[in-house]
Amino acid sequence: MAAISAPVLRVTRLVKAFGGVDAVRDVSFTVDAGELVALIGPNGAGKTTCFNLLNGQMRPDAGTIELSGMRIDGLPARVIARRGVARTFQVAATFASMTVRENVQVALLARAGAQGSIALRAPAAFGAEADALLARVGMIKLGNEGCATLAYGDAKRVELAVAIAAAPRLLLMDEPTAGMSPRSRTRLMEVAASLAKKERIAALFTEHDMDMVFGFADRIIVLDRGQIIADGAPAEIRANAQVRAVYLGEEEPLSTDGTNTSKKMY
Repeated sequence: MAAISAPVLRVTRLVKAFGGVDAVRDVSFTVDAGELVALIGPNGAGKTTCFNLLNGQMRPDAGTIELSGMRIDGLPARVIARRGVARTFQVAATFASMTVRENVQVALLARAGAQGSIALRAPAAFGAEADALLARVGMIKLGNEGCATLAYGDAKRVELAVAIAAAPRLLLMDEPTAGMSPRSRTRLMEVAASLAKKERIAALFTEHDMDMVFGFADRIIVLDRGQIIADGAPAEIRANAQVRAVYLGEEEPLSTDGTNTSKKMY
């Protein structure tokens, strides 16, 4: 009998409170290698707090977080990053004064443990590796462009390349398509999904665009007021009456793209 591999991410009974209010309450879930999981919920549901706990920006009040079987809860963010957790943000974070290629080279230098004078080393270091990553996200032709001049969708793809340069086991994407055109959103999610599958990266993303959620997620976890109310395949979530009530305030079934005829699920 083949051995069953442990999930890349295992979250068990996670709790975080602010001023006596539980932002995250008894949250437990897993993400496997190569799996693309959406974490969704209304504003204030606890999605960002959950992400901040996973990558070490906050310490949980209770519960455990395991990365490939090793506990990481309570560790500093820089240590968690070195152990294989990468994150992209709702607002694309790149070095505007550097070129597209240099942004990725800096990430590769950091992964290699280079310290000090990184900006001076970047022009000569890891050039081929940086170009290979840029090719994977469709940005190789803009490698010499300054990040400050990029269209927003292109900056998001550079940020994804920077995150992948860290060779993460777990990739956290916080609203990866926010502020992008519909066409750019689809392209970015296609790239992210392909990278997760090919590199066997466990990917967890938050997203308000339900077309992206239902179109790309292997599994969807729904938070409401800090608690998980549903966890399942897109078809299960689409048919879940409690999820429809939380998002829409009604029991009307969702269409195949996660919407009903009167309101957008967000």
